[in-house]
Amino acid sequence: MIQTLPLALPGALVDLHRIDLTALYSQGWGVQAYDAAAAPNGDVYALYGVRRSVNGAVGNASDPAMARFAYRIITRYSAAGEVLASALWNAAHGDETVSAVAEGNEMTLCVLPDDTLAVSALPGNTTLISADLSRVVATYAARERRPFQEFKPGDSFATSLSVTPSGRLLCTVAEYGVWRYDSSLTNIVGVADGALTADSRPRIQALASLDPEPARHSDADLRPHVAYQGAPVGLANRPRPALTELLSGEDPLSGWHDARLGRPAPLADDLFVVPVYAKTFRGGSRGQPFVFALVNDQGELTGRLNGLQKWRDSPFTGFCFNVAADPHRGHAFHLNRYGLYAWNKAGMLRAKLDTETKAFKPLTHFTLTSCSPTGDLLLVHNKQHLILRVPVPDDLTALAPAVEEGLRTYARQRTALKKRWAPVNWHWTQTSATVHRL
Repeated sequence: MIQTLPLALPGALVDLHRIDLTALYSQGWGVQAYDAAAAPNGDVYALYGVRRSVNGAVGNASDPAMARFAYRIITRYSAAGEVLASALWNAAHGDETVSAVAEGNEMTLCVLPDDTLAVSALPGNTTLISADLSRVVATYAARERRPFQEFKPGDSFATSLSVTPSGRLLCTVAEYGVWRYDSSLTNIVGVADGALTADSRPRIQALASLDPEPARHSDADLRPHVAYQGAPVGLANRPRPALTELLSGEDPLSGWHDARLGRPAPLADDLFVVPVYAKTFRGGSRGQPFVFALVNDQGELTGRLNGLQKWRDSPFTGFCFNVAADPHRGHAFHLNRYGLYAWNKAGMLRAKLDTETKAFKPLTHFTLTSCSPTGDLLLVHNKQHLILRVPVPDDLTALAPAVEEGLRTYARQRTALKKRWAPVNWHWTQTSATVHRL
């Protein structure tokens, strides 16, 4: 069923801070979507944020109407598309009293096999939230290592999570000193076979690494809950050869130095798509190398998603590096400014919907987040703050008419939502659903 769902701001929050929904984002405020995920029962969850950095000449912390703020919001939608509840928390960094949610960068969302929601972020924070969004179940929080300061490790888990059909957890883990940066960056891909709960943190078996030799590691940087060859990951103990070493022949000039690791997607229980993309430049990066690598659960590089050209299909335009996968049918998807691409389990390109064509040009305004357990695509409109849910046919060669119908239906449903919600500059406000403070 095609659905269009609003990324709604709680009305009480808008009133408290007197948010001017008509103001341009250049005036120091904005709404941003981070991720969306679906549960097996058909419910959809969206993770997004609203922030204000300035308000007039100065901010006044004692007056909410003048104060700077940053909130994260999760909204739950029923299988029928109705808003069931929202949860929000203050996203202020460094203040552990603000929320039970462990804050961080590059936040992602995952529905675990027991229906608990997991919010993960750099440098390795994972927060478990009840399915009804009413409470934080558990928090696994890392402590960021700082140069020239004593480092006290936390009890981190992962920077991102995804679930395979049998319930395995496909994880990424950050390490300090990647490419000699004095910070933590995602560097390890691994799989955990146990359940992640408030009482137990399963061991992640490392399968692949990006930077083979992160700089200046010490014993404090060992990851006890991440193992490789029976020992904690850290120092010299990590999968080798690294992905950048395996791919070095494709970019001999830089050797993939300063490359980044995208969020992996499960293509099966034992096969994963791992995005790797080269260094980005401020002046434009179109044409830089990238690979959507296929890695099995033994850590072997078995292939890639084929059929993409570095310039013509570049994900660097708009920085669109997300890959989504339907592991139940062995389908993989990628959306960037030049098209929507679909592959089978063997990595063969089965469909490309070119955004230069009139029918699919609207796709340039969407970001692909994930696939639902039934294989529906979840896309977020970057300016209209709406989620589009599009069912995908079993035969990927029939993807084009399915997406074309999805975009037509989106236009109709968007019109209906505007009449019902009366948004201001595509900002949706809801007052009827329960809002939990986490």
